[in-house]
Amino acid sequence: MQDLPPLALSVRQPWAWAIVAGHKPIENRSAGAIRAGGMTRGWVCIHAATGLKQDEFQWGHWRLAKHGVTCPRPETLVRGAIIGVVEVVDIIDRSDSEWFGGACGLVLENAREITPIPAPGALGYFAWHEAGEVAKPLPWMLRYDRPNGDAATGDLFAGLAPSFAETPQRPGKGDRSKR
Repeated sequence: MQDLPPLALSVRQPWAWAIVAGHKPIENRSAGAIRAGGMTRGWVCIHAATGLKQDEFQWGHWRLAKHGVTCPRPETLVRGAIIGVVEVVDIIDRSDSEWFGGACGLVLENAREITPIPAPGALGYFAWHEAGEVAKPLPWMLRYDRPNGDAATGDLFAGLAPSFAETPQRPGKGDRSKR
């Protein structure tokens, strides 16, 4: 096994991928979550949470595209595993960054991807251990954005940027387009 930090932070996809790929420099959390989770500066592993709903993916895909980042297809995003490491260099409660959108944020630098290691997740910083298997793609992931709703159709226009008839709603946050 690689020499990895003993603590991890579980993040839902596609944000976990965006962090370890170096595209997302701030991970937003509430002040309570940072306190209760024992979050401090230093190196941590990034754990890709098992859960991922279609509306979460669609909003994340759209949000990343706003920053010029092409999000991988949902079935290719690893879930239920340690997927990288990152250095938390600061904990902030305000920022001009477009990535800051919470009460507080962990400022991230020096991210790198690793070969996924299956592991269960937990809230806050947690001592991780290798166990289980990487989560298998869910049926919606295999049909996502396919003309006939199946993977056999293939990517007809894989190089095109995503387009949405309407701005997707941020899951669990209501309509933020007017804010």
